[in-house]
Amino acid sequence: MECLPVPALPEGKEWSYEIKLDGFRLEAVKKKGETTLYSRRGNILNRKFPYVATALKGLPDDTILDGEVVALDSQGRSDFNLLQNFHSAESKIHYYVFDILALKGKNVSKLPLAERRQILSKALKPNDHISTSPAEVGSSTKILTFVKQHGLEGVVAKRLDSLYEAGRRSGAWCKYRINLGQEFVVGGYTPGGHGFDALILGFYRGKDLIFAARVRAGFVPATRRQVFAQIKDLKTDKCPFVNLPEQSEGRWGQGLTAEKMKSCTWLKPKVVVRIHFAEWTGADKLRHTKFMGLREDKDPRKVVRET
Repeated sequence: MECLPVPALPEGKEWSYEIKLDGFRLEAVKKKGETTLYSRRGNILNRKFPYVATALKGLPDDTILDGEVVALDSQGRSDFNLLQNFHSAESKIHYYVFDILALKGKNVSKLPLAERRQILSKALKPNDHISTSPAEVGSSTKILTFVKQHGLEGVVAKRLDSLYEAGRRSGAWCKYRINLGQEFVVGGYTPGGHGFDALILGFYRGKDLIFAARVRAGFVPATRRQVFAQIKDLKTDKCPFVNLPEQSEGRWGQGLTAEKMKSCTWLKPKVVVRIHFAEWTGADKLRHTKFMGLREDKDPRKVVRET
């Protein structure tokens, strides 16, 4: 089930509120004594998070959980950069489970969220690597204050009577961002050290890929090599962005004119990255961008402008 981006949190006794976590969406399926971890795109992540799979070995067979795996920093906050480079910080990895779809072979996805949460709390035994995601009911004030004080990403609101609508963004689940950041599709790059100087990014509006920014900040040599390994075989002669070339470089010099495009290498839009930024301009462009990490769990076609 997907969250609908909203400009303000819905209020009322029919809503519950959770901290928006900055990690990988993860579905855990227990079957025939084995737990398999699936990403949003259906990739198996047991090798990436073996201790999460081990921590879930107590689940009964034919049980399905939905949640977010995160890396926690020294202050207990989810840190996507840390998640990208967690090999030396295994103890910081945690799977927050926020829903249950099936228990012992019984489909519970059509029960209201409030009932599913009760079932989940009885079925899941917390340990160092797994727990249920805390939720506040009836008012967003407390959790919103906490999120702002601790510099967290945002809040997720869910209707207590909502059924689990797999793959849908119906509005029964909403997300409200405090800090600006989202996923973007890589459609090209400008050459430079360790493979590239800047990534050329965009988002989908319908079937069209819209150019939004070039990003250079946030990389170190290791992450440049990691990203370039993902994009180097995706070269194409055709620019994938429908709104290029631009007529001028614009106020902040980020516009891609026909002349600037001569130095660009274009890519098939198959790789997704997470970017933090200061603001959107009125022309669908980003200011003050910073690379945060690769998102291998995101479908490029579902990357849209969220704010």
